[in-house]
Formats: sequence, structure tokens, C-alpha cells
Amino acid sequence: MSEEQSEDRRSAALDASDPLAAVRSRFLLPREVVAYLDGNSLGRPLEQTASRLAYAARTRWGGRLIRGWDEGWMEEPVRLGDELGRVVLGAAPGQTVVGDSTSVLLYKAVRAAVALDPARTEVVHAAADFPTDRFVLQGIAAELGLTLVPLPAPHDGGVTAGQVAAVVGPGTAAVVLSHVAYRSAYVADVPGITAAAHAAGAVAVWDLSHSVGALPLLLDAWAVDLAVGCTYKYLNGGPGSPAFVYANRDLLPRLRQPIQGWMGADAPFTMGERYAPDAGIRRFLSGTPSILAMLPLADMLAVIDEVGIAAVRAKSERLTAFVIDRYDAELASLGVRLATPRDPMRRGSHVTLDHPAFEAIVPALQARGVIPDFRGPDGLRIGLSPLSTSFAEVDLGLDAVQEQLLRRT
Repeated sequence: MSEEQSEDRRSAALDASDPLAAVRSRFLLPREVVAYLDGNSLGRPLEQTASRLAYAARTRWGGRLIRGWDEGWMEEPVRLGDELGRVVLGAAPGQTVVGDSTSVLLYKAVRAAVALDPARTEVVHAAADFPTDRFVLQGIAAELGLTLVPLPAPHDGGVTAGQVAAVVGPGTAAVVLSHVAYRSAYVADVPGITAAAHAAGAVAVWDLSHSVGALPLLLDAWAVDLAVGCTYKYLNGGPGSPAFVYANRDLLPRLRQPIQGWMGADAPFTMGERYAPDAGIRRFLSGTPSILAMLPLADMLAVIDEVGIAAVRAKSERLTAFVIDRYDAELASLGVRLATPRDPMRRGSHVTLDHPAFEAIVPALQARGVIPDFRGPDGLRIGLSPLSTSFAEVDLGLDAVQEQLLRRT
């Protein structure tokens, strides 16, 4: 039996024993895509979502029209936020709201955090964090005259609690980090880093975009202050679906976000002269929320609630381990470098492989229906959305990567 046949047999056995295998059939699976390995950037849509969107346009929007705001739409951002908290965030009700993009909500969260103590003028962050996080922080620093304190991290790792503890102090206003590093998939120690921030009197703000829906989160138990995250990756909300913000209930009354809009006011329909924030999490809203865009997220949360986030995480660990096994067996000898932690406790739901030829071979991979994610300068992210990804398609995708590399040797 050839190595390729052996791997095919192994992936078939893994799919056959996968307790979540049947869930994959609930997603739209176009035949021309033989291996979708970019679910960590944009998740597949559920079959039911297409029907639900059409139904909502005809009935909730087309049928009820403006009356919909009195029949549930006004409460939807908080209702869905509470559902996010219950199913995937480990957060009690009244602390999460859906609305705006991740970038806008990160801006709101960080501005609210640093305003708590104007005497503190430093913000600690990861030097190699996702561009939007760094750019938002650069803009806030320029607006308010703050000093950014960037922390370096290994190419295949991330920022540690020890690093944070070593730099925070009486001048630190906030520590702003990603739970899972977008390139390496390193899983940060949220409770440890949050505790280090608190010990210095600072606020911890977390970006959950690359973990929510794939890893269990315990925001309340971890004493997280503020967190934001997108919903179009592992939560399959669709391109540009609205993000969410979490604010710890003990901190919430002291937080005032900077984009004061009528939907975040305490009494929107009084059309008052001056702004007064809502007493609860609605204060983080600004403009009119996107009701139709929330529907796909609601569908996916129901699926995750059904199977359980622990089962999702277990499959994520099996999928990433499968990729690393194939890397060890076949790709390392071709000059590919693993840029993701081997420890499953420190590894998110994607695996990054580095090779100088990867950027050049991506078009050829896509032409044959294999869709990974390239991140410069030479990283191929193998994104593994647990509920919609099979071991067999990972096998097919890695076969294609190996083939393309062999053609170039």
C-alpha cells in the first residue's frame, strides 16, 4: 500500500468514527470545491440559512415592514448577544450585544477602557497582531496621545502571561490581545494574562475572532473585562456579518463608548436633546442594527448549541493533529516549516505551514478546487472549521499542496 493510499484509508476511518460527521451535510457544499480549507476566514453557509433569509425578506420585512421594530427587532441585538454568551462565550445575560464590525467594536471597547483612568497612558499589545487590531490601536494612540507597548512573539507562538507581567505597571491603561494568533494559531493564556493586567490596575481587552465558535470560552470565569469578535469565521454568519462586544457586568456601569448614537441611548424614541447611555450593554450600540444579517448567526448558534462546544473543540484538535501528522510524514522533507504550536492546548483551529513557493502555488490550488488561505510572507493557513470540514477533504487538499511542491523541485 502506498503512503497516499494509507492516508486516504486513515482519513476515511477518521470520518467514519467522527460523531459530528453528519453535521457537515447541513452546509452548502458546492461540487467544484473539493477541499475548503479557509473556514477560519469565512465559514460555509448552512443550507437552512438560504431559505431563512428569503423567508425573512418576504414575511418579517416584506410583511411586517416598520412594525417589525415593535415585534422583536429592537431587542434582537441583545437577545442574540445573550445567546452568544450562553452558547459560546461563557457569559451570563446582559453583557454581550451584536452590532457593527469587529474594527468598530474594538475601537469602542478600547476607547471605553482607556477612558477609565486618564492618568494611565500606555496600551500593551502584540507587535504582530492582526492588522486591524494594530491599526485601531495606532489611531487611538494618535487621538489621545497614548504610548503603545508592542510585545514580540515567536513566529510559531504568541504573547505569554510572563511577557505581559514584565511590562505592565502604574502607567498601563489596557492590555489588548487576540485569544488565538491569526497567523500561528497560538492560544493565549486569557485568565493568566487578564490576571497580570488586573494586578497592575489595567483593563484586559480581548479579540476572540479566531477562537469564538471553535474553542470553549469562559469570559465570566476568566474575569475578562472587555472582548470583541467577528461572526463570519467559525460562527458562519456570512461575509461582513455583524460582530459582537462583551463587557463585564461589574465594569459596565463605568464604561462610556465614544460613538454615541440613538440606538445606544437610554430612551431612543424620546428624541431627547442630549445623549444619556442605556444602563446596560445596549450602550455599545450606535446606529440601527442589521437585523437580516443576524439571521445566519442565529442559525449557526443553534447548531453549536445542539452538538456542544466541547465536541466542536475535540474535533478541531483531531483535525489539526491530522494536518501536523501529514506535515511530519510528507511535507517537512519538502522544505515546509510548521509555524503553529504542536501542543493542542496552545493550538487553535488552523495550522500554518511556511514555504517560499506557497504564494505562487495558491492559484493552481484554487483552480483545482482546493481553497486554503495565504498569509505573507510565505504562510499557508490550513483553516479547519470543525462542523463543516471532513478529514477526507483535508487529505485531498494536502495531496494537492504536496503535488504542487513536488512539481517545483
